[in-house]
Amino acid sequence: MRAEKKYLIAEVETHLKKSDYVILANYTQVTVADVAELRASLAAENAEFHVVKNSSLKVAAKALGLPDLDEGLAGPTAIVVGGKNPAGVAKVIKKFFEDKKKLEIKLGVMEQKVVTADFLSQIADLPPFDTLRAQFLSLLTSNAAAFVRILDAKVKKEGGEAAAPAAA
Repeated sequence: MRAEKKYLIAEVETHLKKSDYVILANYTQVTVADVAELRASLAAENAEFHVVKNSSLKVAAKALGLPDLDEGLAGPTAIVVGGKNPAGVAKVIKKFFEDKKKLEIKLGVMEQKVVTADFLSQIADLPPFDTLRAQFLSLLTSNAAAFVRILDAKVKKEGGEAAAPAAA
Protein backbone atom coordinates (compact mmCIF):
# COMPACT_ATOMS: atom_id res chain seq x y z
CA MET A 1 0.00 0.00 0.00
CA ARG A 2 1.33 3.39 -0.94
CA ALA A 3 2.31 5.86 1.76
CA GLU A 4 -0.34 8.35 0.60
CA LYS A 5 -3.11 5.79 1.06
CA LYS A 6 -1.79 4.84 4.49
CA TYR A 7 -1.82 8.50 5.44
CA LEU A 8 -5.43 8.96 4.25
CA ILE A 9 -6.59 5.84 6.11
CA ALA A 10 -4.80 6.93 9.29
CA GLU A 11 -6.44 10.36 9.00
CA VAL A 12 -9.92 8.80 8.67
CA GLU A 13 -9.18 6.49 11.62
CA THR A 14 -8.27 9.54 13.68
CA HIS A 15 -11.60 11.14 12.80
CA LEU A 16 -13.56 7.99 13.60
CA LYS A 17 -11.90 7.66 17.02
CA LYS A 18 -13.23 11.07 18.09
CA SER A 19 -16.66 9.75 19.05
CA ASP A 20 -18.72 6.60 19.47
CA TYR A 21 -20.93 7.54 16.51
CA VAL A 22 -20.41 8.50 12.89
CA ILE A 23 -22.91 9.94 10.44
CA LEU A 24 -22.34 9.50 6.70
CA ALA A 25 -23.72 12.16 4.37
CA ASN A 26 -23.85 12.89 0.67
CA TYR A 27 -22.56 16.42 0.15
CA THR A 28 -23.00 16.61 -3.65
CA GLN A 29 -24.98 19.88 -3.79
CA VAL A 30 -23.34 21.57 -0.81
CA THR A 31 -21.21 24.64 -1.56
CA VAL A 32 -18.04 25.64 0.27
CA ALA A 33 -19.93 28.43 2.02
CA ASP A 34 -22.58 25.92 3.13
CA VAL A 35 -19.92 23.59 4.52
CA ALA A 36 -18.36 26.48 6.44
CA GLU A 37 -21.79 27.31 7.88
CA LEU A 38 -22.43 23.65 8.77
CA ARG A 39 -19.01 23.32 10.41
CA ALA A 40 -19.68 26.42 12.49
CA SER A 41 -23.03 24.98 13.61
CA LEU A 42 -21.46 21.61 14.43
CA ALA A 43 -18.69 23.28 16.44
CA ALA A 44 -21.29 24.15 19.08
CA GLU A 45 -21.69 20.39 19.63
CA ASN A 46 -17.91 19.78 19.35
CA ALA A 47 -18.60 17.84 16.16
CA GLU A 48 -16.69 17.94 12.88
CA PHE A 49 -17.58 17.54 9.20
CA HIS A 50 -14.96 15.85 6.99
CA VAL A 51 -15.00 14.85 3.34
CA VAL A 52 -13.42 11.41 2.99
CA LYS A 53 -12.63 8.90 0.29
CA ASN A 54 -15.00 5.93 0.38
CA SER A 55 -12.16 3.42 0.08
CA SER A 56 -10.25 5.02 2.97
CA LEU A 57 -13.39 5.10 5.12
CA LYS A 58 -14.11 1.45 4.35
CA VAL A 59 -10.60 0.32 5.36
CA ALA A 60 -10.51 2.56 8.45
CA ALA A 61 -13.96 1.41 9.61
CA LYS A 62 -12.97 -2.21 9.19
CA ALA A 63 -9.73 -1.66 11.12
CA LEU A 64 -11.68 -0.07 14.00
CA GLY A 65 -14.26 -2.87 14.07
CA LEU A 66 -17.19 -0.76 12.91
CA PRO A 67 -20.08 -2.52 11.16
CA ASP A 68 -20.13 -2.85 7.38
CA LEU A 69 -20.75 0.58 5.80
CA ASP A 70 -20.90 -0.59 2.17
CA GLU A 71 -24.49 0.55 1.59
CA GLY A 72 -23.53 4.12 2.56
CA LEU A 73 -20.37 4.28 0.49
CA ALA A 74 -21.90 5.02 -2.90
CA GLY A 75 -21.19 8.50 -4.25
CA PRO A 76 -19.42 11.36 -2.48
CA THR A 77 -19.23 10.84 1.27
CA ALA A 78 -18.64 13.13 4.20
CA ILE A 79 -18.57 12.04 7.82
CA VAL A 80 -19.75 13.86 10.91
CA VAL A 81 -17.99 12.82 14.12
CA GLY A 82 -17.03 14.22 17.49
CA GLY A 83 -18.70 15.44 20.62
CA LYS A 84 -20.68 13.45 23.11
CA ASN A 85 -24.19 14.38 21.99
CA PRO A 86 -25.21 12.53 18.80
CA ALA A 87 -28.81 13.74 19.22
CA GLY A 88 -27.63 17.36 19.21
CA VAL A 89 -25.52 16.70 16.13
CA ALA A 90 -28.50 15.05 14.42
CA LYS A 91 -30.56 18.18 15.24
CA VAL A 92 -27.93 20.44 13.64
CA ILE A 93 -27.77 18.28 10.50
CA LYS A 94 -31.56 18.04 10.24
CA LYS A 95 -31.93 21.82 10.61
CA PHE A 96 -29.22 22.34 7.97
CA PHE A 97 -31.06 19.98 5.61
CA GLU A 98 -34.39 21.72 6.21
CA ASP A 99 -32.84 25.14 5.58
CA LYS A 100 -30.67 24.27 2.58
CA LYS A 101 -32.24 21.10 1.12
CA LYS A 102 -28.77 20.02 0.03
CA LEU A 103 -27.17 17.60 2.46
CA GLU A 104 -28.44 14.01 2.38
CA ILE A 105 -27.88 11.64 5.29
CA LYS A 106 -26.92 8.20 4.05
CA LEU A 107 -26.69 6.29 7.34
CA GLY A 108 -25.04 6.38 10.70
CA VAL A 109 -23.32 4.16 13.21
CA MET A 110 -24.23 4.42 16.88
CA GLU A 111 -23.02 2.04 19.56
CA GLN A 112 -21.52 -0.24 16.89
CA LYS A 113 -24.87 -0.55 15.05
CA VAL A 114 -25.81 0.82 11.65
CA VAL A 115 -28.79 3.18 11.87
CA THR A 116 -30.85 4.63 9.04
CA ALA A 117 -31.39 8.25 8.11
CA ASP A 118 -34.99 7.95 9.39
CA PHE A 119 -33.73 6.82 12.80
CA LEU A 120 -31.36 9.79 12.95
CA SER A 121 -34.27 12.06 12.04
CA GLN A 122 -36.30 10.61 14.93
CA ILE A 123 -33.40 11.23 17.31
CA ALA A 124 -33.18 14.81 16.06
CA ASP A 125 -36.85 15.30 16.96
CA LEU A 126 -36.28 14.35 20.61
CA PRO A 127 -36.19 17.18 23.14
CA PRO A 128 -32.77 18.19 24.49
CA PHE A 129 -31.12 15.78 26.94
CA ASP A 130 -31.66 18.10 29.92
CA THR A 131 -35.37 18.31 29.11
CA LEU A 132 -35.63 14.52 28.89
CA ARG A 133 -33.85 14.23 32.23
CA ALA A 134 -36.26 16.72 33.82
CA GLN A 135 -39.27 14.92 32.36
CA PHE A 136 -38.01 11.61 33.73
CA LEU A 137 -37.44 13.05 37.21
CA SER A 138 -40.87 14.66 37.09
CA LEU A 139 -42.36 11.27 36.25
CA LEU A 140 -40.59 9.64 39.19
CA THR A 141 -41.58 12.44 41.58
CA SER A 142 -45.22 12.51 40.51
CA ASN A 143 -45.58 8.75 41.05
CA ALA A 144 -43.99 8.96 44.50
CA ALA A 145 -46.24 11.90 45.45
CA ALA A 146 -49.32 10.02 44.22
CA PHE A 147 -48.25 6.96 46.22
CA VAL A 148 -47.88 9.07 49.39
CA ARG A 149 -51.31 10.66 48.81
CA ILE A 150 -52.88 7.21 48.47
CA LEU A 151 -51.25 6.03 51.69
CA ASP A 152 -52.36 9.22 53.46
CA ALA A 153 -55.93 8.79 52.22
CA LYS A 154 -55.95 5.18 53.41
CA VAL A 155 -54.68 6.18 56.86
CA LYS A 156 -57.29 8.95 57.13
CA LYS A 157 -60.04 6.62 55.98
CA GLU A 158 -59.17 4.01 58.60
CA GLY A 159 -59.14 6.56 61.41
CA GLY A 160 -55.41 7.12 61.50
CA GLU A 161 -55.96 10.84 62.04
CA ALA A 162 -57.38 10.29 65.50
CA ALA A 163 -54.46 8.09 66.49
CA ALA A 164 -51.83 10.41 65.04
CA PRO A 165 -52.47 13.42 67.36
CA ALA A 166 -52.46 11.13 70.40
CA ALA A 167 -49.06 9.77 69.42
CA ALA A 168 -47.65 13.30 69.01
